[in-house]
Amino acid sequence: MASLKSGGMRTADVARRVGCSVQQVRNLERDGVLPPVARTATGYRTYDEVHLQSALAYRALATGVGPVGAKDIVRAFHRSPVPRALALLDAAHARLDAEREGLRRAEEAARAISGEPIDDVRALDSMSISELAAALGVRPSTLRHWDAEALVTPDRDPARGTRRYTPAQVRDARIVHQLRRAGYRVTTLRILMPQLRRTRRSEDVASALAARGTSITTRSRALLDAASALGVVLSLRERAD
Repeated sequence: MASLKSGGMRTADVARRVGCSVQQVRNLERDGVLPPVARTATGYRTYDEVHLQSALAYRALATGVGPVGAKDIVRAFHRSPVPRALALLDAAHARLDAEREGLRRAEEAARAISGEPIDDVRALDSMSISELAAALGVRPSTLRHWDAEALVTPDRDPARGTRRYTPAQVRDARIVHQLRRAGYRVTTLRILMPQLRRTRRSEDVASALAARGTSITTRSRALLDAASALGVVLSLRERAD
């Protein structure tokens, strides 16, 4: 934990210690992420420990929850009742915990899916949209959305125009379903699924899930770093009250 005797810092000092630009420090002040800054008689800004720790907390939280959420949390530690501020941080941890659990389930399902045969199948083994939706536990509208986003594109019955999913397309749908449960966004899956269709290797699915796990770990560590800085901010706030 940093010393609580870092008064009289310039904008450049804070920027250097946080690892950002001078303009970014000024932007954080403008957005209320840093509390009001004192100025010298000649108009220069002077920062103290609460400003430094607030900036450090924001920097870490931006990795953990994104810039918008980071600003909300740090501002709450300055302005909101303490229980409210802590609740925002707790909620961020809870979301990551839910993602980690979803990833665990997805990894288990992906291992099972990887062993399913997709060759030497009969056309009669294809499924309708309602049958596949029931098998996955999703709504038919979800499968239509995946079709529109080119995640899982079924064949069409030439006579009636209805969707029919071949065994390979069913497998794609199951993979998309599990990756969505693990937290992957549609924009990411648009890039990922064509690669999986080309290779159809279980190693590719495992690699994608491992990348998600790395992301969760990085964000979790960032929240830990942020909590340390926010602890100092809270102590200084309580000392000033």
